[in-house]
Amino acid sequence: MPIAGFFASALLLIQIPATFLLLSRLSKGPGRRPPIVPQAATPDQLGAVSVVVPTLNERDRLTPCLVGLSQQSYEVREIIVVDSRSTDGTPELVKDAQEKDPRFRLINDDPLPTDWVGRPWALHTGFLHSSPHSQWFLGMDADTQPRAGLVAGLIQKAEAEKFDLVSLSPQFILKYPGEWWLQPALLITLVYRFGPTGINSDSAERVMANGQCFLCRREVLAKLEGYTSAKGSFCDDVTLARYAAACGFKVGFLDGAKVVKVRMYEGAKETWKEWGRSLDLKDASSMSQVWSDLWLLLSVQGLPLPASLILFSCLGWGITSPSVMAAAGLNLFLLLIRFALLFAIAPSYDRSQGSAASWLFWLSPLADPLAVWRIFLSASHRPTSWRGRSYSV
Repeated sequence: MPIAGFFASALLLIQIPATFLLLSRLSKGPGRRPPIVPQAATPDQLGAVSVVVPTLNERDRLTPCLVGLSQQSYEVREIIVVDSRSTDGTPELVKDAQEKDPRFRLINDDPLPTDWVGRPWALHTGFLHSSPHSQWFLGMDADTQPRAGLVAGLIQKAEAEKFDLVSLSPQFILKYPGEWWLQPALLITLVYRFGPTGINSDSAERVMANGQCFLCRREVLAKLEGYTSAKGSFCDDVTLARYAAACGFKVGFLDGAKVVKVRMYEGAKETWKEWGRSLDLKDASSMSQVWSDLWLLLSVQGLPLPASLILFSCLGWGITSPSVMAAAGLNLFLLLIRFALLFAIAPSYDRSQGSAASWLFWLSPLADPLAVWRIFLSASHRPTSWRGRSYSV
């Protein structure tokens, strides 16, 4: 068999089942729940929520989070900032906010135990110090920018659909050319593996979550022993959510683009390093699930662009065997799906700040092979540092 035919046949063998799996996930998109929208608080929500924000040297990006949380209404009982002994002036920002809004409270977590990762330890500390009179626990990251009405809207949705735990996907704020090109390609790796936000997961192992805005019933979190189940996880949000789902609690992952924005990283280099090393979700997954996801990403996201270039070159050279033509058509189809998904995820990006590089978003499919390679790299290594802390392998 000519080399081109063998190559095309091998592609078809691994890509056809992956394509059917992808289509089965994307087909749930039309039935997804609508985005969360801001709501006014109702009297029955009075003091219903304790908010906890973990911080470690967050001065440069914490202010929008503090301002946004102060704009929430009487449904928020308290806002506990758990600081891990920042040295950049973060505590002073919180103290300034406290002078304007007494709901803010600053505490320091104890030294990090050897078997804990910093973020879940801080959130666990905040949970232990939160009021037992609150019905809900809301974890918010320091890089988020909550909109007024976020908490009330989130509670209303959780209570209406009887969620025990629900988290939101945010609207991303990007600035520089490299991140506008790379970040959407990394985001799509999640869409391909878990489907759109706002759908029901098939099983606890396929539950998705986002700790940037993470709401849980206090009584449920107490039954789960706080963040103990996720203490050693670098993706503690997904680990905890899947544990909750496995315990029989109802878990949701919804579109929060209209109520919370986030500025995660500065530039493509930091995005590649910081976000890329947690996207494999191996801490929350079995090895078989990790390898299954890697196969899927390679087949339907990593290979279509280079494979299309090779296969259509073969067709241009007159190599028109049935396998080459079929593989070329399949990979072109996968590329068309990928470009079509740009319109689906476009509302997840904030263009109100007039970034001149935002047009590179539409070329992000060209970064897909690089994004998939990043997931492979992350899956093969455990992080040794995270947010200014070092960990043993």
